[in-house]
Amino acid sequence: MEKNDLKVNTAGLQDNKTIAIIAYITWIGLLVAFIMNKDKQDPFVKFHIRQNLGLFVIGILSGLLNFIPSVGAMIIYVVFAILFVLWIIGLLGAFSGKTNPIPVVGPMFQDWFKGI
Repeated sequence: MEKNDLKVNTAGLQDNKTIAIIAYITWIGLLVAFIMNKDKQDPFVKFHIRQNLGLFVIGILSGLLNFIPSVGAMIIYVVFAILFVLWIIGLLGAFSGKTNPIPVVGPMFQDWFKGI
C-alpha cells in the first residue's frame, strides 16, 4: 500500500515538473502554466513561473533599446544572449526538479512577482 502512495507522490512531482517546464516555452507556455497551476498553487511551479516571467519582462524591456541608434542593436544582441543563457539555466532547473534561482536576477524575480 505504501508503494502506491509513493507512485502517486512521484506522479504528482512529475506533473509539477512538466508544468514548470511548460512555463519556459514561450509566453504562451507561461500563460498555460499559470492557468494549470491556478488551482494547485504548487510552490515549485510558482517559483519557475516567476523566474521565466522575469526573463520575459526583461526581454520585452530590452527590446526598447532598439530605439537607440546603432548602439542599441549591439546592446540588444548581448542582452538577448545573456537572457538565453539564463533561460537555459532556469529550464535545466525545472528539468532537475530544483528551485535554484537564476544567477544575479533570479532572487529579484522572486521578490518582484511574489504575488503570483
